[in-house]
Amino acid sequence: MKTLKLRIKDKHANRLNKLAGSVNYAWNYVNALSFEHLRRTGKYFSAYDLSQYTKGSGEYLGLHSQTLQAINETHAKSRKQFKKTKLNWRTNRVDAKRKSLGWIPFKKSAIKYLNTRQSGKKALKSTIQLSLSKGEKLVIDVFDSYNLSLYQINTLEIVQDSRNRWYACITVKDFPKQFSGKGSVGIDLGLKESATTSTGDKLQIKQTQKSANKLAVAQRANNKSRAKAIHAKIKNSRLDAIHKFTTQLVKDNALIVVGDVKSRSFTSKRTKLAKSTYDAGWFELKRQLEYKCKHAGCQFEIVNESYTTQTCSYCRQISDSSLSGRAGLGIRGWRCAECGTWHDRDINAAKNILAVGLDRLPSV
Repeated sequence: MKTLKLRIKDKHANRLNKLAGSVNYAWNYVNALSFEHLRRTGKYFSAYDLSQYTKGSGEYLGLHSQTLQAINETHAKSRKQFKKTKLNWRTNRVDAKRKSLGWIPFKKSAIKYLNTRQSGKKALKSTIQLSLSKGEKLVIDVFDSYNLSLYQINTLEIVQDSRNRWYACITVKDFPKQFSGKGSVGIDLGLKESATTSTGDKLQIKQTQKSANKLAVAQRANNKSRAKAIHAKIKNSRLDAIHKFTTQLVKDNALIVVGDVKSRSFTSKRTKLAKSTYDAGWFELKRQLEYKCKHAGCQFEIVNESYTTQTCSYCRQISDSSLSGRAGLGIRGWRCAECGTWHDRDINAAKNILAVGLDRLPSV
């Protein structure tokens, strides 16, 4: 199971705001009903019990019956998960101190995929039909970066972000077929380059540094909307770069080995590397590789990377010229005193990481 997040065209915003208000009304009703039942009887309402009280109300709220069931199920699950007798109220009033971001759930029976079409040279746009009350339909257009025609849609939730943009979060069952290559690759995670492979490919992520001046101007001017937009651009461009890098790795290799470097080793005040570490996106890169390898039939390993920087990948020796400690981070290349081989610091480490991964895999 995988979730695809697709941007919905802004022309649907007004309609979605109204539907989100109806969802909030239903949520607040079951929230109050569940708490009152608990106060009187000492027992919690299940999602099935709540559905008995909301049956038929979709006609007045403009919501599909399956949407009401999804609201009840989410409420019962959240109350149990967070161990609360009453959950927070939901409101989309502009003057509210604590506004809830819009949320509209749909189950499989209320979703119908219509088509995917070309928009521009590379972009795709898809159309999805959602059922409401009394046979009414909501047709939405989404910017499709995944090509929905390759997937089988299971459920869909329409959500709103802090910039009032709407997204369709679609869970899908089937994945498009991917055939991993026969190669093997090691990956060294770093700060100058977020990731370097044993084949010499490098991923450099400097989104925060590139937008630092614009972000500082917006924050000094107390322009919150502009600051939010810049933060969103930084996040989205970082994710886009990591997705492209990891997807290509999975397509080209049958074995991917990554070092076990931890972010917390570089985020203390003493190192002064926290911003660069967070910008590198190591956790996200490993997370993407893990699930992409799983569904592509590619083997993914995380190994101990101790001494991989100091060891010569050619003669397997640690010589007097080997790099060591954080003081040597600025040195990007070195020559082995034992065999005379010149090494790029990160590529050498990636080759050693791959060697460690191959040694611990008896089938390779």
